Amino acid sequence: MAVNVKADLTVLGQAASCSHKDLTERYQQILERCFAMEDQERIPALKAFVDAMMNENVSQMRSRQLLTSFCGQLTQMGNAACKEVSLFALERIQPRVISFEEQVSQIRQHLASIFEEEENWRDAALMLVGIPVESGQKQYSLDYKLKTYLTIARLYLEDEDPVQAEMYINRASLLQNETADEQLQIHYKVCYARVLDYRRKFLEAAQRYNELSYKSAIHETEQTKALEKALNCAILAPAGQQRSRMLATLFKDERCQLLPSFGILEKMFLDRIIKSDEMEEFARQLMPHQKAITADGSNILHRAVTEHNLLSASKLYNNIRFTELGALLEIPHQMAEKVASQMICESRMKGHIDQIDGIVFFERRETLPTWDVQIQSLCLEVNSIVDKISAVHQDWVNHKMELLMSNTN
Repeated sequence: MAVNVKADLTVLGQAASCSHKDLTERYQQILERCFAMEDQERIPALKAFVDAMMNENVSQMRSRQLLTSFCGQLTQMGNAACKEVSLFALERIQPRVISFEEQVSQIRQHLASIFEEEENWRDAALMLVGIPVESGQKQYSLDYKLKTYLTIARLYLEDEDPVQAEMYINRASLLQNETADEQLQIHYKVCYARVLDYRRKFLEAAQRYNELSYKSAIHETEQTKALEKALNCAILAPAGQQRSRMLATLFKDERCQLLPSFGILEKMFLDRIIKSDEMEEFARQLMPHQKAITADGSNILHRAVTEHNLLSASKLYNNIRFTELGALLEIPHQMAEKVASQMICESRMKGHIDQIDGIVFFERRETLPTWDVQIQSLCLEVNSIVDKISAVHQDWVNHKMELLMSNTN
C-alpha cells in the first residue's frame, strides 16, 4: 500500500490541470489513507507524503495546509512510530524551516512529549529549545513563551542540569509578572525555587518554598511538600543570622510539627548539638543533589550540621581548644579550626583564634534581656490574635498571607 501511495503522490505532483482545491482534497485523501494503515505500511507512506510536500512542484500554501493536517494527526500513532516519522519530517523540512515554522513547532512539541514520557529529559528540552519563540516570524503569545521556558527549565532540572535550567528561568522571569494566568505564575515560583535548591542557594530556596506553602491555589498535599522542602533547605543553609530567622519562622509554624524533619529543626532552633546518628537519619529524606560532596570532602548536610554545632558550642563556652572542639563536634580538630576561621571571617560567628595555643575564643553579643522578653510577649499576643481570626476566617487569613509573602519577596 505504501508503494501505491508513492505512485499516487507522483501522479499528483505532475498534475497541472487540476484546480488548487481539487489537488488539496486529493492530497488530503492520500494523507487519510496513510494514517489508516498499519504501522509497517504507515511509516514509509507518511515519509513519502512528507517528501512530496517538500517537492518544489507543490505550492508552499498547499504544503503548509497539508502539513498542518499531518501534524494534527500524529498523536493517533504509537510513540515509536510517531517519533520515527516526526524526526524524519524535521530533517526533511529543515532546509525550508522558515517557511514552515508553525508546523515545525507542532512537531517539536509532539516529540518533546514523547521524550518526556520516556524520561529522556535532555532530548525533550532540546526539542522545545529549537522552537524560535523570540526570533521566529510567527508571533507567539506571552503565555505560550512563558509556558515553553518553564517547561524547558523543568526538563533540565529533571536532567539535573541547573545551569541550563537557570538560563530559561531567567528568561521566564521577564514575562511572569505580565501574565494573568495564576497557574503559570505558580509554575514559575516552583521552578525558580527548585533552581535555587539545585544551585545550593538553600536559604533563598527555603524562602521561596515557604511562600509556596501558603498559596491557596495549590492543593494541600503540595503545600505540605513545599513546606517540607523549605524546612530541609533551611537546615542545609549556611549557619548565620539569616538562617536563624528562617528557622524561627518555620519553628513557629504549627504545620512543621507534623513533618519528619521537625526534630532536627527543633534542635537547630534551640541551639542544641546534633549528633551524627541524628544527622544520618535526616539525610535519608534528602534528594541526591542535596547530598553532594563539597570541596573539602564532606557533604552539604555534614557541613551545615558542623556549622550549626559550632554556633551552639559558642553559646556554651567562652573558649575551647580545637582538640576538644573536634571531639565535641565529632570531626577532626583541623576541620574544626578551618570551619571556625571561615565563619569568623564571614561574620557569621564572633570570635578570634589563637593558633599558637590552638584555642578559639567566642565573643558574646550584648543582649537586652528585658527588651527581648517584651518582644517575645508581644509576638505571642499577636500570634494568639491571629489564631483566633484564623479559626473564624481561614480563607481571609490565607489570602492575606499570600499577599504578605509576595510583597516580602
